[in-house]
Amino acid sequence: MSTISFTIFILANVWLLVVTTSIAQFVIDTSGEPVENDEDYFIRPAITGNGGSLTLVTRNSCPFNVGLDPDAPQGFAVLLSPFVSNREEDEVRLGRDLRVIFQAGTSCGQSTEWRLGERDATTGRRFIITGRDDSTVGSYGNFFRIVQTPSRGIFNIQWCPTEVCPSCKFECGTVGIVRENGKILLALDGSALPVAFQKE
Repeated sequence: MSTISFTIFILANVWLLVVTTSIAQFVIDTSGEPVENDEDYFIRPAITGNGGSLTLVTRNSCPFNVGLDPDAPQGFAVLLSPFVSNREEDEVRLGRDLRVIFQAGTSCGQSTEWRLGERDATTGRRFIITGRDDSTVGSYGNFFRIVQTPSRGIFNIQWCPTEVCPSCKFECGTVGIVRENGKILLALDGSALPVAFQKE
């Protein structure tokens, strides 16, 4: 191999590594494109038959819970709003604190932003509900993060807002499901629910 060919080969591989590393820092949608913070996305369970589409579920009364509905073909789209926004970057980064907001209204007359609820006395799990945090967990309950699983394009959602409060000690957890009275609700402290992001 000539010196020029070898140099081109090395440069091409370095460029590929840089591009791959750069893309690996972002959440990727089902089309292989970076998820953007100003676009609507459906969050889909990555394992089929795992409960349906993400939507608002009534558990007791207001506020609504975040859950899965097997009868909802689409569910509700969400908007992702990073805690730290970069005016020059629209892509949602992995492992960064962000807000997850359903693009829907409710009869409760409150925000459809996801938040961490109190620990349930019966199940011992912390349910994901909607509304602005009322200081249940120190005003940090609305911040989640998306982390990569070993499979490309498949992610877990966690609650661990250490970017919002680096000095705080949180009991972090990964979002999974609880089956209760025929309903499928999102909650922490159990098996993780792998998800994918599909652009609306």
